[in-house]
Amino acid sequence: MTAATHGLWIDNAWVDGATGETIDVRDPATGDLLGRVAQGDARDADRAVRAAAGAYRAWKRTPMAERARLQHAVAALMRRDADALARTLTLELGRPLAGARSEIVRSSQLLDYFAQEGLRLRGEVPLLGEPDERVLVVQEPLGVVVAIAPFNYPITLLLMKVGAALITGNTVVAKPAQETPLGTLALADLFAEAGYPAGVLNVVTGQGRELGEALVGHPLPAKVSFTGSTQAGIRIRQLAAETNKRVTLELGGQCPAIVCEDADLDVAIPALVRHATANSGQFCYRVNRIYVANAIYDTFLERFVEGVNALVVGHGLDPDTDLGPLVSERIMATSAAHVADARAHGARVLAGGQRLTGDAYDRGSFFAPTVIADATHAMAIMTEETFGPVVGIAAFATLDGAIGQANDTRYGLAAYVFSADLRVAWRTAEELEAGSVWVNDIHRSLHSVPFGGMKQSGLGREKSRHGLDEYLEHKTMYLGL
Repeated sequence: MTAATHGLWIDNAWVDGATGETIDVRDPATGDLLGRVAQGDARDADRAVRAAAGAYRAWKRTPMAERARLQHAVAALMRRDADALARTLTLELGRPLAGARSEIVRSSQLLDYFAQEGLRLRGEVPLLGEPDERVLVVQEPLGVVVAIAPFNYPITLLLMKVGAALITGNTVVAKPAQETPLGTLALADLFAEAGYPAGVLNVVTGQGRELGEALVGHPLPAKVSFTGSTQAGIRIRQLAAETNKRVTLELGGQCPAIVCEDADLDVAIPALVRHATANSGQFCYRVNRIYVANAIYDTFLERFVEGVNALVVGHGLDPDTDLGPLVSERIMATSAAHVADARAHGARVLAGGQRLTGDAYDRGSFFAPTVIADATHAMAIMTEETFGPVVGIAAFATLDGAIGQANDTRYGLAAYVFSADLRVAWRTAEELEAGSVWVNDIHRSLHSVPFGGMKQSGLGREKSRHGLDEYLEHKTMYLGL
């Protein structure tokens, strides 16, 4: 069977890329070819941006109720096609099917949420008391938005941007990661089926740096929203500054967890195992490092290793699989390097620590879920983002010391604390330098509250009503009577 070749989605039509070249998309579990997508270049970026710019005026004037209706319609279509979309995600990313389906459903709910928040947007009339003047403060869309999403949650992280941008009256050019473009291209069809006008949403595919820089550097877009590495985010901010674009950046993380002596390990350990290894560790607010009180350190290690060793690694379509492959050899190389570095610095590797081999694994990029004990800040596992199923664990003598080590990082995306004493837990949460802190449990970030980072983990916020503000500009109008 010949793999399908997918074009670019511009002005509600599939078009060929200017170069005629394509990128292979492969199953990271088997290496099998899933399809090919167009290798877009600067000419394609220009075409997509101009399509979005041409659609902007009419879309800006579209009543909010109609924009909300269309967004709800896409959400409903996503739920209708959830099984097919999830299968596509599993094949191109490797995530187990249940997790992929959850991403589709949660993403549809995010679109619904943004649609509802759009209907609640308000202006204001300051009561200035001037006899012959009135003032009106409104919020208006920015214009064309460039939305660049990573591979690890390709639908959710794209729709965080697209859903907020479209409901507020902006038009969008979206660029998915080159490893996982197929789900996004399938999504473009659903936007057309729902009835979105031509040019409101456009999707271009291609290699990150070349196509991404053409989009970010283009003079017409008013904003860039990006999720990805800190290094790439800094480059985007520099390039966007040349044309004074607004930016929202959700960047890397190296997220700590603190487990106090009185923590409920029946709650903490399953939560930490799950959040350190979900999506094979490929997400920015995963638990990368854990600080455990001296008194319970050995017990914690024993139980944590037991939980990790119970995980099943395999193809994402197998219903028994807990962890699939890493998306590529490039991503897997970091996990191997961090394990080697930890060993070189004297750490103990209590579980995993190597690439998985054998008939079920040899064709893919599988890495065993890994526990590194006696970790220190001399090791990369405690200071750099791993983006794989590897976690470092260290003991601490004092809580202040643990908080100091948790904050000893250039990142500040998320943090976690477990303690039976809520006063201690809450004060620790207040001291942790992170955009989100979970206390005594871990779950996915909620749609109705802001998500984003401090320090080099990002700029701006996504989700919630605050996420809509990132795509709006205040405008003051004075009326003389």
